[in-house]
Amino acid sequence: MGVIGYGLGVIGAGIGIGLSAYGATTAMARQPEMQGRLFTTFILGSAFVEALALIGFVVSLIVH
Repeated sequence: MGVIGYGLGVIGAGIGIGLSAYGATTAMARQPEMQGRLFTTFILGSAFVEALALIGFVVSLIVH
């Protein structure tokens, strides 16, 4: 049962990173002068989403 929950969590993290990458590239295309700030924000957001996915994995291992 925990494996299914982790799988859903990973799908959510993948969708979240994909949507943020789409938003960052769209924003960079519209305003290239903001590329540095947008890229930094995108990397931080992706790191947080990935960290949450890893926490979900660890919790599923502990509970299982």
